[in-house]
This record gives sequence, C-alpha cells and structure tokens, in this order.
Amino acid sequence: MMMFKKWLVNGLCVIAAISLASCKGGNTNPQTVAGSTNSSAATPQAESVAGGVEKQKPAPGTGNVQGKVLFNSKPVGDIEVKLCEKFNRFLGGCDGKTYTARTDANGEYVITDVEPKVYEGLLARVFDTDSYIFAASGIAGLSSTKYDVASDKTLFIAATNLFKSDLKVLNPKAGAKTGAQNLELKWDSYPEASYYKFSIYPETPTVTSPYVNERVEATSFLIDKPLEKGTYRWQVNAFNRDDRKLAESGDDIKFTIN
Repeated sequence: MMMFKKWLVNGLCVIAAISLASCKGGNTNPQTVAGSTNSSAATPQAESVAGGVEKQKPAPGTGNVQGKVLFNSKPVGDIEVKLCEKFNRFLGGCDGKTYTARTDANGEYVITDVEPKVYEGLLARVFDTDSYIFAASGIAGLSSTKYDVASDKTLFIAATNLFKSDLKVLNPKAGAKTGAQNLELKWDSYPEASYYKFSIYPETPTVTSPYVNERVEATSFLIDKPLEKGTYRWQVNAFNRDDRKLAESGDDIKFTIN
C-alpha cells in the first residue's frame, strides 16, 4: 500500500509512505531531508518555553503538553496537534500511544492526561490537509526532537509556525525541456509574502548547483549563471516580513536543460 503523506518539519519536509519512503538521492535539497526518529541518545530534547503559564493543571500522576500554533505570524485555531509515543518517517509515521488536542481561538493547545515517558513526535496538521509540521526538530533537522513528559508537570513547547504547500510555479513547469540561455523562473505572487527564496538542485550528483536559497523580492528571476545539460529539480518558498515561511511549491518539479 503506497499511500503518501508529507511531513513538514519547520521548513523541512519529508515525503513519507505508509509502508515505505525515501528521501531524494544525489544532490539533496536540505529542505527535503529529515531523519528517522529511531535516533541515538544524542537526539535533543524538546525546547521548553521559560515562564509558561499553565492553562490547565495535569491530573495526578500524568503530565500535560502545551504550546501554540501560528500561521503568517498569527495564531490559528482548530488545528489538530498530535503527540506520538513512536515516530518513524519510513514506516507508518505516528505509532504507539497517541494523544491529540486542537488549538483554541488563540492558537493554544493543551494535550492532557499524558502518561509520563519520552515521546518521539509532536505534529501539527496543516489546516485540513494530509500534511503535518513537526513542532520542533533536531540538529539541522536531521533527527527529531524527543519530548520528555514528567508526572504532575506541563511541558511547554516553543510556538510552531505552519506553512502551506500551495505556491504555484509558472515556468519552467514539471517535465519542461528548455535551453539554459534566457531561462526565466516564474511563480505566482503569494498573499502577504514579502520575499521569496528559490533553489535549483541537479539530479546528477557530480553537478553543483549555483542557486540555493536565492532571495528574490519579485516573482521571477532570469538565470544568469550557467546550468549544465541535465535534469534539475527546483522549488520556491514564500516568506512574510517577519521571515516566517508561508508556503512552498511542490518538491518534485523537474525540468531538463537540453
């Protein structure tokens, strides 16, 4: 059964199949890599927020997990948040004992009556899509954060910033064949975006990309550095004035320089 979900990791996304998944090979986009949560003891613990105010006291012998979800720097309500005892991006995603909650009108959530132990995943659903964002990520996004829930205490989590995957590219589109000369990248304007960053990734491992996280204030860019013949994958991200990511284009848009 090859049913796919996208795991978005605070700006990092992973295409994960329910029964099998893999990251892209070759020259790998750093925004499309996230490691398995079957990590070593070096996996970092969740970042606690100092001075958090409990919305609800934990029931005796249990713990709470409390945080906030934002989009475009603003709180968003009715977002599903899920705490997973186990998480494996290759096989099944969230597994084991699972707790859920939804954000209120202020974007805040409280996951209550949690059995004290270490949990491997904390996910926020991206509105009504099948995509989720990890509430926190490990070093360079290569490992997931662990969540150590203690008895009779509330674990406060730093705010999670959602982003969407609906930024539309106009040129070159997936499957396009084009020459390198006068190649102009184009994409749709995104609501409330202040600037964009695009990256081009060669499918050939020995080829180096001259464009990684190139910042652009406009919605187009005329390629002015040479691209060798071959197949490339490109992606563009939109950011607001607070440098929060709003949206990204699909991560499988490939074109060929002939």
